Amino acid sequence: MNKLLDLGRVLRLKVLGSHLGVTFNQAHHMASEKEAALAATPDDGKPTIFDKILQKEIPSTVVYEDEKVLAFRDIAPQAPTHIIIIPKVRDGLTGLSQAEERHEDILGHLLYTAKVIAKQEGLSDGFRIVINDGPSGCQSVYHLHIHLLGGRQMNWPPG
Repeated sequence: MNKLLDLGRVLRLKVLGSHLGVTFNQAHHMASEKEAALAATPDDGKPTIFDKILQKEIPSTVVYEDEKVLAFRDIAPQAPTHIIIIPKVRDGLTGLSQAEERHEDILGHLLYTAKVIAKQEGLSDGFRIVINDGPSGCQSVYHLHIHLLGGRQMNWPPG
């Protein structure tokens, strides 16, 4: 099991490194999500890792897809179930703090989709939804996304 977790961490570091424009060794030294978030740039016009997943340039394990959203398993899960849910069209929605009235439909759809996926994944005992926003919120990818976590007892405070 530890080898699998190590492999997941290596894959996550490689993907984060490619997204942030750093080498694997640099990403390896950027050991925490906090450091990755502090190194990320909010919107430099480049495609994000999620754009690359949407374009099938980076493989993912898709668990749900409709005309508005794509949901896939996180490559370095923080819980037995860890799914990322993203809008297919960014429309300036790089983070929740960038939301405008025109985004109400997609924001509601993302949350409803999280409920649908939680049921599909058998998370009847409960689950957690996380949206990281900005550097202090530990956001490392500036394409709004929801983390759906479940399959174990969550703790409070979250961190």
